[in-house]
Amino acid sequence: MNIIDCHTHTQFSMDSEADINSCIEKAVTLGLSAYAITDHCECNAWYTKEHYMSTENMDYFNYSADFEKSVSAVTELKEKYSKKINLICGVELGQATQEKEIAEMVNRDRRLDFIIGSLHQLKGEKDFYYIDYDNMTMEEIYNLLERYFTEVYEMCRLGCLDVLGHITYCLRYMKCRNNITPDISRFDDIIAETFRTLANNGKGIEINTSGIRQGFGDCFPSLKYVRLFKELGGEILSVGSDSHTPEDIGKNISEGIITAKNAGFSRLCYFMERKPHFINID
Repeated sequence: MNIIDCHTHTQFSMDSEADINSCIEKAVTLGLSAYAITDHCECNAWYTKEHYMSTENMDYFNYSADFEKSVSAVTELKEKYSKKINLICGVELGQATQEKEIAEMVNRDRRLDFIIGSLHQLKGEKDFYYIDYDNMTMEEIYNLLERYFTEVYEMCRLGCLDVLGHITYCLRYMKCRNNITPDISRFDDIIAETFRTLANNGKGIEINTSGIRQGFGDCFPSLKYVRLFKELGGEILSVGSDSHTPEDIGKNISEGIITAKNAGFSRLCYFMERKPHFINID
């Protein structure tokens, strides 16, 4: 089985202290066919705190500095490890629709091999991690989810990404921390339209395996939605651990690959110079 990990974080992400050299060495030790470093870059907090009129729902700023540190470091290390591993210079680009000019600027950066498009925070709301779901009614939760899937769709229409990251991320904290399990099948129509948009534009989705080790009990997204992407013409499928420590690199990737196979995929995809490279699962 060919193992790749296309979603990982290092010391240049605000929620990780993972030494970048240790991460790469771990990926080499695991014998990964491809390894992407995709540190966080939230478009809605690109500038320093002083730039923003309201900071009530924001917890970290100046992602522009983190982005430059990460991309510069990975670009330099790619040459050092060129004979050991396919090291991919990536970014997890958050909230692209909230700051389109910044997203488009990052999208044009020629140093990048790969962009994951993610939505961690709705405009005017806190990151999903910080929301107190116990104090919300189910009607309010479904309203939040409707806005989430709508903004994800708009983000995919904008197109500043190669794959859509962890589309069901919004469920992680509801279930793991608050034991709330909303039925997202009511949003299947807009999810399907999102997938059509991606497939028609040569973009993909990822299978994010972090939910398995973090108590959610499944990948983001589940088999149902990976299969739906395939049925709607999707061909580009990456898989990533969403690791924030060297120890979690490659974690549960084999389960993610099984999900891919069960959904009808025979190949996975990683990116170099923003171009897809396909690799057979077996």
